[in-house]
Amino acid sequence: MSCCGLLTAEKEPVPLKSIEVELEVRDHVATLVSTLLYENKEDKPIEAVFVFPLPGDAAVCHFSAVIGQTQIVAEVKEKQQAREEYDDALSSGQQAFLLEESDQSPDIFSLSVGSLPPGESASIRLEYVTELAVQADDGLRFCLPAVLNPRYQPQGSEGASVQVTSVPASLVPYSLSFSARVSCPRPISKVESSSSLDPLQYLNAEKTQATVKLAAGHKFDRDVELLIYYTDAHQPTAVVEAGQASAKPGTLMGDQMLMLSLYPEFPPAVMSSVTSCGEIIFLLDRSGSMDFHTSGSKQGESRISSARDTLLLLLKSLPMGCYFNIYSFGSTYEHVFPKSVEYSEKMMEEALKKVEEMTANLGGTEILEPLEHIYSQPCIPNQPRQLFVFTDGEVENTKEVINLVKKNSGSHRCFSFGIGEGASTALINGLAKEGGGHAQFITGADRMQPKVMQSLRFALQPAVQDVSVTWDLPKGVSVTVLSPPLTALFQGQRSLIYAQISGQVGSSEAVEGCVTVKYSLNISFIFIVSTFNKTCNLSCVLLLTVHRLGAQTLIRSLEMEEREHRGQQDGGLKEKVVELSVQSGVSSSFTAFIAVNKSDGKEIQGPLVRINIPASSEYFSKGYLKTLQINIKKTIRNHSSKMMYSDCFIFAILFSETCLPEQPLRDPLLQLVSLQKASGCWLLDAALAAALGKTSEEVEKPKPASVNQEVWATILALIWLHGFKTDAKEEWELLAMKAVSWIHAQHECVEAGNEVLGCSVEKDSLGL
Repeated sequence: MSCCGLLTAEKEPVPLKSIEVELEVRDHVATLVSTLLYENKEDKPIEAVFVFPLPGDAAVCHFSAVIGQTQIVAEVKEKQQAREEYDDALSSGQQAFLLEESDQSPDIFSLSVGSLPPGESASIRLEYVTELAVQADDGLRFCLPAVLNPRYQPQGSEGASVQVTSVPASLVPYSLSFSARVSCPRPISKVESSSSLDPLQYLNAEKTQATVKLAAGHKFDRDVELLIYYTDAHQPTAVVEAGQASAKPGTLMGDQMLMLSLYPEFPPAVMSSVTSCGEIIFLLDRSGSMDFHTSGSKQGESRISSARDTLLLLLKSLPMGCYFNIYSFGSTYEHVFPKSVEYSEKMMEEALKKVEEMTANLGGTEILEPLEHIYSQPCIPNQPRQLFVFTDGEVENTKEVINLVKKNSGSHRCFSFGIGEGASTALINGLAKEGGGHAQFITGADRMQPKVMQSLRFALQPAVQDVSVTWDLPKGVSVTVLSPPLTALFQGQRSLIYAQISGQVGSSEAVEGCVTVKYSLNISFIFIVSTFNKTCNLSCVLLLTVHRLGAQTLIRSLEMEEREHRGQQDGGLKEKVVELSVQSGVSSSFTAFIAVNKSDGKEIQGPLVRINIPASSEYFSKGYLKTLQINIKKTIRNHSSKMMYSDCFIFAILFSETCLPEQPLRDPLLQLVSLQKASGCWLLDAALAAALGKTSEEVEKPKPASVNQEVWATILALIWLHGFKTDAKEEWELLAMKAVSWIHAQHECVEAGNEVLGCSVEKDSLGL
């Protein structure tokens, strides 16, 4: 009997049946346990392969399997050795399981469940730990990726692409069960999700512990995103985790591990000021996949359309005196100006015309070449470079791209935006982390604009300089910092520092100390002090979570260093990574989990059949053409599971004339914003009147005689924003600040403007 009616080409049922996920969240650290159930209902043994997407910064720390009454626990071994043992086991008829990180991107894991006898079931348990990113509204984001879009293989790149079988999301033949337990020293204010949740259940009166579950009937056809909100989120914390009892003292796992969490809140006087200098460069993905809708977006709005609207807001919000340029890329790249130009009305209008013409027509996703061109341009003196990258993250040379950003981290900050359910967390987080910027994800019904404008505010913040970390520890105790040097701090961004504590202290004894972070902001020196005086009890619950995240941080740094020195004398960096990975049980690009069932000694009879378990594909989200779906399904059947974007793009052209929905009317907010001048003012004309919902006479006649027309028009626009669009204030706040700075004290306009529009907005609200 088939599941959901989906069969293989040979009319055989797909063996993956269900996925059960349990999430344990402690403060800003999460541990996830995922159980995958396979069942072979065929009359011959099979080898099933499933490509499993994970958060890019996750540290896989456990992999086991249960076949019948036999449990197998995997060991971390050097990758080639693990592959050879896996192949040897299969050739001798034994059950074998292999989990390895993709060579191209750390957020893809290929799961081979090996040889399953006829009628046999296999339950696979996968555990990983991860840090939770802080969002613009102070929420902590956890995302369980469900969609693994086909990854684009750049021309000329080495290595075979990861083979992914993609099917329409509605036909995914396995179900998902998801539950989460959240606990924190501070009260939990709320938990939200893009998916349907059962009501939040508090476990104590203090509201510091709670559980939540996905509502019944959920299918694994979209990302499961949780947003967790605590009170007093800006309080710095330093926690110490006891070492592993069985590990040797002096080793990373045997010593205590400290995790310092910084989420600073800068003085309001500093945050209210916005710098008027800087070189702002926008890099926009125009590959074919950007023509698709983000799941849950309003009908008719594609990713590229949303990106165009976002660029409009960005360009209108830039301060006078800065420099800017816009790059776009696909298989090739383009730029609006040969080099960055000074922001002015003329340059802004020229750029906006080019933006309006941008479509998702540049083919693949070759992001490396435009980045190289940007970095080859000399920086402008006294104009700090800020890079904004927009992409759906479907590239295969992720590590090479991140490595390039790291090499140039001293000359710029990089802010990255992942668009859609298939955006690679490794790419988006890696760009921001190595570029000293901030990462944002736009999924489901999310609006791109508020998240991007939040990052622009970060970019326009005064730069934090001279960051230093000092430790005050007992005599005989030393600290080894595992994290890269702290170079950037932003309002609204958390920074984590991992450190190994060594010396005259037992692995479980309490260690007392103090850590101080010092930095300068607008000449003033600011200190953040956090003390610690006991061993954290997280270890008994989270199973060495802090140790493993610390190990993963060091592993990633060593891997990047090894890539930089590949082909040269690297001091045995690969061997160091393998040793650390095996010691900590944390996977790396040079290791894999391998498990072989040697208990029964029986060979499995019959020929071996290989079956790819499909990952759901966002390309088939609702709102797309039925004819388009049929043609793409034929493409999958007739060619292979590796599908390039050009296949989808050709079909989109074939059916666009008669089937694509009409473009929606422009948002009233964007209509008003589009009329603003680079200086911040508006003109008093028919276009402004229409945007305000009035006639020309209605807006012109009440103007006080002594008031300039542009001042009156700008006052009306500001009142309209404050009176009718307060829910979207994050999107227009920066351009409104620019408008206010343009206006000199014209108090009488406010009363007259309120009377015209039927509002009662106070002068103070406008910043006048």
